[in-house]
Formats: sequence, structure tokens, C-alpha cells
Amino acid sequence: MSNSYFQFKQFTIHQDRCAMKVTTDACILGAGVNVAEHEHRVLDIGAGSGLLSVMLAQRFPWVVIDAIELDAAAADQAAENVAASPWAKRINVMQGDIRTCSFAHRFDLIVTNPPFFNNSLLGPSSGKNMARHTTSLSYSDLVLAMKTHLSEEGRVAILLPDDEYTQWCEVASAQGWYETSALHVCHNAESAAKRVVGVFCRNSSAVQKSNLIIKDSSGSYTPEFTQLLAPYYLAL
Repeated sequence: MSNSYFQFKQFTIHQDRCAMKVTTDACILGAGVNVAEHEHRVLDIGAGSGLLSVMLAQRFPWVVIDAIELDAAAADQAAENVAASPWAKRINVMQGDIRTCSFAHRFDLIVTNPPFFNNSLLGPSSGKNMARHTTSLSYSDLVLAMKTHLSEEGRVAILLPDDEYTQWCEVASAQGWYETSALHVCHNAESAAKRVVGVFCRNSSAVQKSNLIIKDSSGSYTPEFTQLLAPYYLAL
């Protein structure tokens, strides 16, 4: 059973009402995405527990974040997690459907850890199905929402399993999006990449590809992983 909360150095994420729990992969997304000083408005699609929003607010004091979550219970818990954090004034959590919601402005950066299981068997939990399966938000729907809410020069950062990432790239490319970077995450040096953090924009550029290995042959965190997560993890 997952812990009901996850304690970080500067904040706590309660997650007992969220279908998707805190994962290493999500933490890598939150710690690995950079926000330039001219990028002030961030949208977190599928905010879940609010983890990504709080992680970004910690690192980048100039950003203001709107976080939207479809599931009402998760949205309520995200709002509570944000309110208890040191950055509550810069994060706005709302419950709603990104396909139908509207905002008064466009965003410089969109981050998302979206539902990613396509054509797979659904489980007994409707909350987990909503969070994990594209029945609640298809890749085409997600691309359309991004086109609607992103500024012309804006960027998108997304976390997906390696095989699903290939499908996402095809959908994004068909809509005029270009991959600018891809971080392939491996559990150890012998394992294949299981997750990818990709960044996309509307302008073509050279793609920067890199790998992140989480653990070395002894089972300890690698120096690269330690450096990335040290601002957040208690044990690092």
C-alpha cells in the first residue's frame, strides 16, 4: 500500500485521495524541467496531488502556476497541499476539464504527466482508470488543449513511458509540434529506458537527447540522479 503522504525537504504531498501517487518518474519531471526567466506563466495539466506545481514553484520564484485536475477529490487534495506549501500565493488549483476550460491568458510552459495507457484493460478503480488511461484524455485532445492554451513561443514538457512516447511524438508532429529535447530515464545501466521526459515547441530545432540512470551497479543513486533530486529528497 502506498504511503498516505510523501515528505520532501521543503513541503509535504498528501496523496490518500489521489489515484496517482508520488513516483520517482514524476519527481524527475518536476526536477528536470527548466523554466527561463522570461517564462512566467505555467500550466500544469492533470495536476493530481499538485506535486509538479509545487516542485516548479520551489525552483523558480518568478513563475505563477495554474494547475487543473479533472478528479474532484484529487483537486481538493492538491489545493490543500499547495495551501500548506511556502508557495501558495503563486499556485492556483482548479477542478475542471482541460478540454472545455478557459483562461484569461496563454501560458509560456505547459507541464503534464498525462494518462498514458492506450488500448489496455481497465482496472476496477474509476479514479485510477481516469488518471492512467487515455479514456479520460486522449493524446489528440491533449495536443488540441495545448494549442489552445500555449503562447506562440511556448513550450510543452511531458512524461510518458518509452513506447507511448513514440505514439505521442507522431500525434504531436502531425499537429506541427517539434521535439526539442528528450531525457530517457533508465533504472540502471543495463536496463532499457522506461520513461521519457520530452519537451516540444512550435519551432523546429536540433533535438537534444540524453539519458538519466537512476541507480548504479551497487544499487545506490547515481551522482546525476542525486544532483537532480537533492533539492527535494530528504535522504539526498
